[in-house]
Amino acid sequence: MYNPKHFEETRVDVLHAHIRAHPLGALVVMTPEGLDANHIPIEVDPDPAPFGTLRGHIARANPVWRQAHEAPALAIFQGPSTYISPAWYVTKRETAKVVPTWNYAVVHAHGTLRFIDDRDWLRAFVTRLTDRHEAGRPEPWKVTDAPADYVDNMVGAIIGLELPIARLVGKWKVSQNRPPRDREGVVEGLAAEHGDAGATMADLVRRTL
Repeated sequence: MYNPKHFEETRVDVLHAHIRAHPLGALVVMTPEGLDANHIPIEVDPDPAPFGTLRGHIARANPVWRQAHEAPALAIFQGPSTYISPAWYVTKRETAKVVPTWNYAVVHAHGTLRFIDDRDWLRAFVTRLTDRHEAGRPEPWKVTDAPADYVDNMVGAIIGLELPIARLVGKWKVSQNRPPRDREGVVEGLAAEHGDAGATMADLVRRTL
C-alpha cells in the first residue's frame, strides 16, 4: 500500500482499536486459481507482542482452507471513508487551485495463515465472537441458547483460522496534507452533511488540527 509518511499510523493500540471497531476483514491469499478474497468477521488478540494475532472462521465448504494453509496472507480492515469537496477549502476561495479527494482510514495486517480443524477451538472461538457482538443488547443471545446437537452440526461446518501478525500497517488519510485552515473547512463541511460517516471523519480530521 502506498503510504506517505504524513498518512502513517503506527501505534499498535490504535490499529487494534480500528480492527475491533471494523471487524469485517477482507482476507486475501494466493491460491492455485489466483488471488482469493474472503470477507469475514475477525478478532484481534494483542498477544504475542508487538502486533498480536488475528482469528476467524470460514465455511468448511470454502476450498481456500485446503489451498492456502501456511500461505502468506493479507487482512484488510476498511474504516470510515468519505468524499472531500474542494469547495470546503479556504484555498479554493483564495486561488481556486484545489481538487476533490477521498479521506479514509484502513489497516493492513500481514502474516502467514494457518487453518484450525478442532471442534473445541472452534466452539470456544464462536462463543467469544458471539459474546462480544451480543454484549450490550437487552437480551444477549448465547451459543447455549441453541440446541446442543444443532450447535455441534454448525461447528462441524466451519474451519478456524489464525494469522500471527508479522507486519501491521495503518493509513489515516484525513487531510493532513492540507493547511490547517483547509482542514478546518473540511471539518465544517463534513459536520454540515449530518451523516454518521461525515461526523466520524470530521472527528478524525479535527484531531490533526
